[in-house]
Formats: sequence, C-alpha cells, structure tokens
Amino acid sequence: MMNMTPARNQKGFTLIELVMVIVILGILAAFALPRFADLGNEARVATVEGAAGAVKSAASIAHAQWLADGNSATSVVLDGVTVAMSTEGYPDSVAATATPAGITAAAQIDANDFAFDASTGVFTVTGYTPATGTQCQFTYDDTTGRVTSIQTGGC
Repeated sequence: MMNMTPARNQKGFTLIELVMVIVILGILAAFALPRFADLGNEARVATVEGAAGAVKSAASIAHAQWLADGNSATSVVLDGVTVAMSTEGYPDSVAATATPAGITAAAQIDANDFAFDASTGVFTVTGYTPATGTQCQFTYDDTTGRVTSIQTGGC
C-alpha cells in the first residue's frame, strides 16, 4: 500500500503570508502618506486666495456705495459697518482712530486670520512664518481698489 501523508488542518496564516501582507501595506503607505501628509500648504493657499477675492469684492461694493453717495464721502456704511474711504473712493488701508482700516472692515477680515500692514497694504496669514525668501500674502492698493499681487509660493 502507498504511503500517505495525513492531511493537515491548517489554522491561521503562515509567516511568509504575514510578511507579504506587511510589505504590501508598507508599499501602499509609502505612496499614500506623502499625498495626505501636508494639506496645510493647500489650506494656506486657499485661504490667501479666498481672502484676496473677499478684498476685491469688498472694494468694488464699497466703491459702488461711494459713487451712489455722491463721490465725496469719507466713509460709507456697508451692512451696518462704517468703512473709511480713500480720496479715490476705495476702502482706505490706513486705520482711522476709532475704526479699523477701511478694507479690513469692508472685507470683514479678522486680525486672528490675517495680519494687515497699513503702511504697505500687505495681508499676511497669521500664525505661519514662511521660509526665508518666500511669501504667503497679498497686497491691496487703496488708490485703485485692486489686489496687486497674490504670492502663494511660501505657503
């Protein structure tokens, strides 16, 4: 009669199977992790671009109100908020004594989100310092009501 090997009742996985699963998971993680690791950059870029859009819209709306009020008002009221205006009819970038800068009031940009330098008209994301030589900011010009530069290279 032939020599027969008894059938094994195998329960669980072999060591080779476990090692292969771990290797495959490691390879997948190596490709997927960098994709999700730094979403902060994209968030800061979106924040800068969104705030720049808000500033552009607010400047246009305030200028339209200034024109409707007769082209000579030093301030306009938008949604219950007094906005200081420049002589050209756009929200002022220089803070008045009793109110915040006209453009920050018009665009409703909070100092917790953006730092605003009234002397240069530059809005910078607060709580983040870009690498040396790079910037994460945009500039507002109160003589034209335009956002003159959006720089997201350092975000």
